[in-house]
Amino acid sequence: MEAIDNFYDAAGAAAGVHSSQLKLLTCFVLSYPLGSVFVRIPKDRPAMKHLFSIGVTLFFLWGMLKLWLGSLNVFGSALFTYFMAGRYRGKQMPWTVFGVVMGHLLISHWIRYMWPSDAVEISGPQMVLTMKLTTFAWNVYDGQQELESLDESQKETRIPKLPSLLEFFGYIFYFPAFLIGPSLTFTEYMALIDETLYKDVAPASPNSSKRVPVGRKRVAYQKLAFGISCIGFYALYGGKFNYTVTADDWWMAKPFWYRFLYTQIVGVVQRIRYYGAWSLTEGGCIFTGLGFNGFDKDGSTLWDKAANIDVMNIEFAPNVKVLLDNWNINTNTWLRNSVYKRLAPPGKKPGALVTMYTFMTSAIWHGIYPGYYLTFFLGGLVSSAARQVRTYIRPFFLPALLPPKSKVLPPPTLIKRVYDVLGTVACLVIINYMAAPFMLLELRPSIKAWTTLLWYGHVTVLGWLILGQAGGFRWLGKLVKARAEKAASKEAMKHEWWYFGRSAI
Repeated sequence: MEAIDNFYDAAGAAAGVHSSQLKLLTCFVLSYPLGSVFVRIPKDRPAMKHLFSIGVTLFFLWGMLKLWLGSLNVFGSALFTYFMAGRYRGKQMPWTVFGVVMGHLLISHWIRYMWPSDAVEISGPQMVLTMKLTTFAWNVYDGQQELESLDESQKETRIPKLPSLLEFFGYIFYFPAFLIGPSLTFTEYMALIDETLYKDVAPASPNSSKRVPVGRKRVAYQKLAFGISCIGFYALYGGKFNYTVTADDWWMAKPFWYRFLYTQIVGVVQRIRYYGAWSLTEGGCIFTGLGFNGFDKDGSTLWDKAANIDVMNIEFAPNVKVLLDNWNINTNTWLRNSVYKRLAPPGKKPGALVTMYTFMTSAIWHGIYPGYYLTFFLGGLVSSAARQVRTYIRPFFLPALLPPKSKVLPPPTLIKRVYDVLGTVACLVIINYMAAPFMLLELRPSIKAWTTLLWYGHVTVLGWLILGQAGGFRWLGKLVKARAEKAASKEAMKHEWWYFGRSAI
């Protein structure tokens, strides 16, 4: 092992990164051949599958990353959650788990903040663990409720019976997703183990017991190639196109239009490293058989259920909602199911305050650096502003009167396409501005970055919200309503006999 450590130390020094970062990348790549071993373990040997996954993860933690002490954090949070879920009933149980596990994560974040290092440490895997454990607690709680009180997603993920400790730790230590995700529910993991995930797929031949659909390797290797390409691109350009340039003297000497356009390039380059890491781990999950999502219209298998990003729907999102829904997908799902829905009053739609609480939970989950809170607080405002744009501006670019009971919009007109293009540009401009503190982390550099950009994001978002609260939304709402009523009146007139007579004159 010493020779391996020496190799990584030398490689890391040559690449200008900490050796543990290269070890982390190695763990991602190793998940591919190990996934091929995992998928070949017979479904009637579930204990072997659990033990294999646990063993690989412990090898990553201990053999590769040397996270001996950090492993105790994982075991501590996991055992506490399992004990609480097995011993206590009622809604206080998942909230207790949520508070304790998040508090434990915050301690790890505080240690990282006080003693910063480029080395890989346990807070990253612990973030994924927090999603799994809090989701598990809510799923056990849902398993105790009447089916009529649950929505469809809660019915699918509920856990009516506490699993064995081996099943639970197999889920917690599912190796391709342990280090940086994606997170998954316990029911998804067990469907992978017993292969009910492929219940609608016929075996390859009448005498074959293998049920894993074809196409798994092809898609996984595509993810591997894309992930490596993204990481390579970031290694070449990430140092140059970085938000830290906002502290350089040459930056302030440039005109605002230059700083504005440069920021848009920086935002894209900095996102690429996340695309790379998440694509690599998604491919590792697919190699184990996770991610199967049925068939497309041509009958080809789909393997996109373990995706944590949808690059096209991020870089070309027509609105903020689409962009946020396709960025860090599994974290968004966790926040929606474990925070947003749970904070909403029974029978009522969550309001702006619940949205803000959800964004702040995301900030706490990410860490204690001030930059996270600046980004996610603005994110809550952006989300509210985007919702108001969708309510009061978007209708003017759609037909005033849709066909009765129609849920499908007609083909977009030219003006609607222009609206979508402008929406895409606005999304990227706001997100690239909003991300600066998230990447800079500390308060002073974050404020300086926004100052050099003349606070254009805040001016735009707050200006729209203030204008709306001052009566703008009420006025726009009346225009939208009047437009619809006028269109409805014209539609009704077409059915009057005298209307056809006048139109013929």
